[in-house]
Amino acid sequence: MLACLPVAALAQLVPNSFEPPKTYVAKTYKLVPLGPSVAELDYQAYMSSIDHIRKSQGGNWPSPGLTMQDQAKDMASEKAQWDGRLSFPFAILTPDGTKELGCFYLRPSPKQGYDVVATMWTIQEQFDQGFEDQLYKDMKAWVATAWPFKNVAWVGRDISRDTWRSLPAKPKP
Repeated sequence: MLACLPVAALAQLVPNSFEPPKTYVAKTYKLVPLGPSVAELDYQAYMSSIDHIRKSQGGNWPSPGLTMQDQAKDMASEKAQWDGRLSFPFAILTPDGTKELGCFYLRPSPKQGYDVVATMWTIQEQFDQGFEDQLYKDMKAWVATAWPFKNVAWVGRDISRDTWRSLPAKPKP
């Protein structure tokens, strides 16, 4: 997650001339910007699927000890990154907006050859129903048609995590 990086240290991910889409609506779900307005839904979602998310994302987030206070700080950071056009985190909600099914992120790529990294996670229940595969297909098409990125890294999908880790880093500015 980029939440630990200072917002001022990052460059805009998209130019000012581009208006980032704020929603994506499908038959069985919708995307909205991740931030304070969905903090409780987000917290409930990831806390319900800690082991699944850690395994699918290859990391140690989320931690069982996270609190709503931690969540509030994270959501403020996510909103600041969105508002600053630094990254674009989305909550994946049910059509009625009452439950979060996961998250989708467009983040700057730290690796040479890619402008953006697209990642996602879903709660265990949705993963077990095959939702993540459909989400990947939908998001891949959406990013290709609605966003200005030329080289998108779909880590864990089109690029294995091991291959991704071995790619050279972008030079520091």
